[in-house]
Formats: sequence, C-alpha cells, structure tokens
Amino acid sequence: MITETREAFMDQVKVNEPEALLTIQGLHVWYELRRFGFGHAGYVKAVDGVSFELAEGETVAVVGESGCGKSSLMKTILGLNIPTSGDVLFDGDSLSGLKGDGLRNYRFKIGYVQQDPYGALPPFMTVQKILEEPLIISGVKDKEQRMARIHKVMGEVKMHPAEDFLPKFPHMLSGGQQQRVVIARAMLREPKLIVADEPVSMLDASVRVEILKLMRALQEAHGLSVIYITHDLSTVKYFSRRIFVMYAGTLIEKAETRRVLENPLHPYTTALLAATSDPDARNADTFKEVPPGEPPSLVNPPKGCRFHPRCAKAIAGLCDEKEPVEFEPESDHFVACWLYRS
Repeated sequence: MITETREAFMDQVKVNEPEALLTIQGLHVWYELRRFGFGHAGYVKAVDGVSFELAEGETVAVVGESGCGKSSLMKTILGLNIPTSGDVLFDGDSLSGLKGDGLRNYRFKIGYVQQDPYGALPPFMTVQKILEEPLIISGVKDKEQRMARIHKVMGEVKMHPAEDFLPKFPHMLSGGQQQRVVIARAMLREPKLIVADEPVSMLDASVRVEILKLMRALQEAHGLSVIYITHDLSTVKYFSRRIFVMYAGTLIEKAETRRVLENPLHPYTTALLAATSDPDARNADTFKEVPPGEPPSLVNPPKGCRFHPRCAKAIAGLCDEKEPVEFEPESDHFVACWLYRS
C-alpha cells in the first residue's frame, strides 16, 4: 500500500514538472582542420557528446575554463553552428534541416546577450536605431508599434525616461548602460529563451550583481528560460537553478547550484571552486591548491577521462583507459567520474 501511494505521488510529480523547452541529444560539434588550406588535418572536437534538458522558465549555468567548448555549444543552440552529429530540439521541434524562414523564425524565439556590450553595439547607430532594427527585420512595420515596444523594454531594463537614452550613441553610455541596451535588444521580440554569454565579465564588480539581478527579475517576470555561460562560479549563485560543468568538450557534472557549490563531486569542479576569488582580505597571501598543467588539446584529447592527466585522484588503468560514464551518487546530482562507480 505504501509503495503504491509513493508511485502514485511520483506520477503526479512528473505530471506537474515543467516540460522541456530545449533538449540537447548527444551533441557533437567538430571543426575540420585543413593543412595550408588543402587536405584534411583532423578535427577540433569543441563539443563532444553533450546531452541535457532545459525546462520552461528554468535557468542553468554552463561553467568551465576558456576553450572548454561553452561558446561552441552556445552558437549551436543559437543556430549559428551546424551539429556534426546529435540534435537540438526546441519546443519538441528539431533544428536539423531548418533553413530560410524556418531558421529565421527559430532565432526570433531566442535572445542573445553578448559578453562585450560595446563591441556588440554598432558605434554608428543611436540606441533607438539599434533597438528598432530587430523589430523592422521581424516585420513590425508600424513606427508607433515599434516605439511602444522599445519604450516598454527600456522601462524593464531600468533605462527611463527612455527619451534620455534613445538619441545617444553607444560611446556616450557607461558599460552598465550599454549592457542594459544589449539586454533590451534581446528582449524585444519576446523570446522564450535567453542565451547570456559571460554577460557581466566586462563590467565593473560594482555593476555585476546589479545586472544579474536585473536579468533574474526579467526571467521571473516573463517566465524565460536562460542559459548563462560563464567561467566564474562566484556569480552563478545569484542567478542559476542548476549548474552544468564543462571540461574539454564534455559535461562532467550536473546538479542544483547549491549542491555543486556546497558539495562538488568531480575533482575538476573542486578545482574550479578553489580558483574562485576570495573577498576575504585575510586570505590575500594564501595560494590554493589547483591542478597542474593545462586543459588538453581538443584536436587530440587524452584517452579515457579527459581530466586524468591533471587529476591527483586518477585511477591507473581505468581513468587513463576508459571514458567515464555518468553516475548519480546523489539524487539528481550527476557526475562523469570513475571515483563514483559502484
């Protein structure tokens, strides 16, 4: 009787779970190398077997060192890269084979927040023209309708009165104001998903939390799904429900943010947390233990676990021979590491 009651309860939980907006299935993104422009010279395996789901209204952070494949994953989700194999499903529809109007309509459903706000804004266009252009491309022909939408998003990103900012060029704005314009542009077409690529890394420390809180407020107000790309674990606690840790083209740990920050399971995740800046001045002269060496080449990644050449806990004959599968040592806490084999 107890078992039947529990099964009935779990079935109800599954019914109430939000549906997946984005599904990544065994995604591989490889870039071909050519020798002097002629002849095949191998592949850069930027994304090499990544799978996950993103629910409607959910925020996740994809974290890892530079060169781990975060940006290639992001560009594939945006429809800028063609997968070598695997698939990307958005609202249950596959991106494979999308062309022309189909791909254009897909991109209208996704907002993109770039890392460098100044580089992302055309210097020869005013804020008004920058924000009008996506609406014109989307087919909004009525000027009053465009301006009404622009005023609404300018208010949502706390740039009001809008008339004070619309005539200005990007160089006349502060870094934080430029990033607010980038966020406003991403929100113009009422997207279902926002992809934010290191959205605060180019900003002053005093502005970073403010921008993250703004994005969080927008996410909650509109029920947005958000993928937050970053290498800085110190900022994810302000924003993301789950963390996906990426290393050398693969996801090695997936769990709720609190679990990863309080109890990292993979040695690489532990190293990332150790490298996070410490605001306590008493620890200014303290050097934390970090793994030796550099991330591996994505052209010729090491056999077995890709982290094993840098891992002090590597198991000889296993970690250097067999690629780890995904284990679940704790409920909803997944890790690709042989240390957690049964």
